[in-house]
Amino acid sequence: MTESTRGIPRREFVKAAVAIGGSAALSACLDRGGSPDVATGPDDLSTLPERQHAWNDVLSTDEHGNVLAARHKVLLYFDYAGSGTPSASEREQVESALRSLERAYERGNQGLLFTVGYSPSYFDRFDGTLPDAVDLPAPEPLAPFEDPEPDTQDVVINLASDHASVVLAAGEALLGNRDALNGVDVEASLSGVLERVDRRTGFVGEGLPADNQDVQGIPDSEPVPEESPMYMGFKSGFKKNQASEDRVTIREGPFAGGTTQHVSKLRLHLDQWYEQDSRDQRVAKMFCPAHAAEDRVEGVGDNLGTDSAMGDECTENVTEYAREQGMVGHSQKSATAREDDSPLILRRDFDSTDGGEAGLHFLALQRTIGDFADTRKAMNGTDVAEESSVGQRVNNGILQYMTVERRGNFLLPPRSQRSLPSPNPS
Repeated sequence: MTESTRGIPRREFVKAAVAIGGSAALSACLDRGGSPDVATGPDDLSTLPERQHAWNDVLSTDEHGNVLAARHKVLLYFDYAGSGTPSASEREQVESALRSLERAYERGNQGLLFTVGYSPSYFDRFDGTLPDAVDLPAPEPLAPFEDPEPDTQDVVINLASDHASVVLAAGEALLGNRDALNGVDVEASLSGVLERVDRRTGFVGEGLPADNQDVQGIPDSEPVPEESPMYMGFKSGFKKNQASEDRVTIREGPFAGGTTQHVSKLRLHLDQWYEQDSRDQRVAKMFCPAHAAEDRVEGVGDNLGTDSAMGDECTENVTEYAREQGMVGHSQKSATAREDDSPLILRRDFDSTDGGEAGLHFLALQRTIGDFADTRKAMNGTDVAEESSVGQRVNNGILQYMTVERRGNFLLPPRSQRSLPSPNPS
């Protein structure tokens, strides 16, 4: 970050600062935009919810009541630095570091939201096994056409805020590079207990994808609409297309109140999407061919309200629909993965320019990883491809426009068990 950055548009500059990370990027971000006016957290941290993933009540909403994600995201991956299993003093250090974040910033998109998750590899170091209520298998390919690398890091911390400087500062504090946050002393860091091994970044929200589309995977014509919250040009995260936080919460055992988290790293290939496919084709593949034929989607889809309008004509018999239309939509397939008329997963995904490529970090919460696998099976449309002229990827939703590069599964324990838990804390 130098004087040459002064000519970069603010939103592009902020994204670049988050992507680069480190103390220098944080300083440049603060020099450019100043320190945001963010309230500190509560004096009594026991007032915070036991569910780490209980974000919806403190996130902003749009005019329809759909929850809006925090705009800037950082995923920090760590391995346990010690040998054997964590000690009581190490657990206390990690908990002090996390409580420092909670004291420094109010909980919400205007402040800071974060979760701490643990992989199957983390729990493998213990003699005990996870309770039956926790479904946490090792990551594996979830489609016949993918070959992702498994994420086997021990820990992932998800940081989210509308303010880039907040996620940057929080990350630096966890690494031991800041003594204070938002005027509040940092009591401890993760240094010496957890070793950072990867860092992934991204963004979501109107204007950010358009401002950051000069990357591989998106054509030079700058086709991403200014009003789109995601690279593919349409709104997502409709309220009725999401599982509730209650639905994804583990109900029994020592990790009751927690959830499981799946994180996929996807590379996007949007040249054909924008340069060859028509607007109607994009609507048909993202939603359902009926949406294109009946002109149901205006702009990025704000007019749809709280759901993607998947009526019976789209979802009653997807395979038969594919035979007749020669195409099926992404939302059309996903809508079939439901239980008691509820979706199985709660998506909190976001776009990325990591590595100079257009990408998507597909982050999903669900009660069991099996729920994610069932949802992914519906998205794959393999049965549709076998029984119609629709290809396994071509004209099969949006599959041909992305490649899954990594997959990881994590347990998000309840807040009281979030610091280096054993597989059976009770």
